[in-house]
Amino acid sequence: MCRAVECTQCHKTTWTGCGNHVDQVMAGIAPAKRCKCNPQTTAEARAAKPAGLLARLFGGK
Repeated sequence: MCRAVECTQCHKTTWTGCGNHVDQVMAGIAPAKRCKCNPQTTAEARAAKPAGLLARLFGGK
């Protein structure tokens, strides 16, 4: 599950988590208050997330 967090660089709101719930998390945040330090689409966020232990052991990303 994703959740809102404060960016350590710009101190605006960004998100952390699996990447599947970004739209829900950011829906209540005004665009001017959203972090733009490292913009990613939901698909890019999922792709950038490191694979878990089992995926690494059995040939995942």
